[in-house]
Amino acid sequence: MNILYFHQHFSTPKGSTGIRSYEMARRLIHHGHDVTMVCGSYGGGETGLDSMFVSGKREGSVDGIRIIEFDLAYSNSDGLLKRSMTFVKFALKSIGLALTEKYDVLFATTTPLTAGIPGIFARWLRGKRFIFEVRDLWPELPKQMGVIKNPIILGLMSLLEWASYRSAHCCIGLSPGIVEGIKKRGVPASKITMVPNGCDLSIFSQSNQPWRPEGVNNSDLMVIFTGTHGIANGLDAVLDTAVELQKRGREDIKLVLVGQGKLKPELERKVTALALKNVVFHPPVNKEKLAGLMVSADVGMQVLANIPAFYYGTSPNKFFDYIAAGLPVINNYPGWLAGMIQEKKCGFVVEPENPTAFANALEQAASDRKVLSEMGIRSRQLAENQFNRQLLADKWVEWVVKDRSLEVNYEKIV
Repeated sequence: MNILYFHQHFSTPKGSTGIRSYEMARRLIHHGHDVTMVCGSYGGGETGLDSMFVSGKREGSVDGIRIIEFDLAYSNSDGLLKRSMTFVKFALKSIGLALTEKYDVLFATTTPLTAGIPGIFARWLRGKRFIFEVRDLWPELPKQMGVIKNPIILGLMSLLEWASYRSAHCCIGLSPGIVEGIKKRGVPASKITMVPNGCDLSIFSQSNQPWRPEGVNNSDLMVIFTGTHGIANGLDAVLDTAVELQKRGREDIKLVLVGQGKLKPELERKVTALALKNVVFHPPVNKEKLAGLMVSADVGMQVLANIPAFYYGTSPNKFFDYIAAGLPVINNYPGWLAGMIQEKKCGFVVEPENPTAFANALEQAASDRKVLSEMGIRSRQLAENQFNRQLLADKWVEWVVKDRSLEVNYEKIV
């Protein structure tokens, strides 16, 4: 079967961003299917193509995946207007491929929400099977974050969300809250499955070469955050915790922020202004080097802004990287991940916007390394038992290429 796969922010493991789409595409190929990946140029990502762009795109094969990359640069540091225009341009170019390429199934994954547009056209103009994967609930998330306030824009986004869900023959949600959000838009539960982000167990292992950034001693408790430094990530909570720790004289607990994003320069200025000696910034690194950092780390930080839509509506890559590396996780917001950490005893859960509780938990981690080690063992067990990427990918593949006769039943429902 030929799969036309749309992911604007696609990257191979050579990049410093999530590789879910790469791993899923590779699993499709493992099962005998052909994959064409359509993407843009994502800051921090790496498609594996290095040829010149011709007429706004370049093509090539990387690890068995045929890749079509549009010359549309995107960065989390871009302003809202520029990012929106990039999303729209990618969607328009994608429609052309959806209407001309030879394929059996069109698969599209967010973000952005505009990723569903080529699928809508493929479904209704060519009668193609369309599978839609939802990584975040839009427009609910930007609305709650206050990023988008214009009621007309929010209304149009809501309409696009509805049209994407109802045009898709099947939907895949990455978290319990996302699945529930899709159901609320009228999609039958039988047409939705949850396949969360998974753990790359072969990448994150104790065999990786350990390293620590400059400024972090071997005796320090190294607590790491690996991801985008943006509004959604709520990294001010980490700086507030750093202030509390410094007041207590705990310079042996280092908070390491690895990545890039729109708010990184502002965060760096705050650290300088506050004269914080326990916060270390490091640029993003690829998966191989990230794995070595995690071998040397002691705790992984799963932090987000205190937005209710995040509680059950996200499936963050970093959490699954942490547990794959056998790291205890400290989480600062309620929801399904917090519940799992508490149930499996593989880390710490603190309430949002409470630097005292956050600092207390890290001091506890620093004072009892034996318990911390036991938490790390349980993290790795959770990764192996419930979030093995290969097993989740097989479930995903089955959903993507499942019996086409199901389309008939779905037509009767909608």
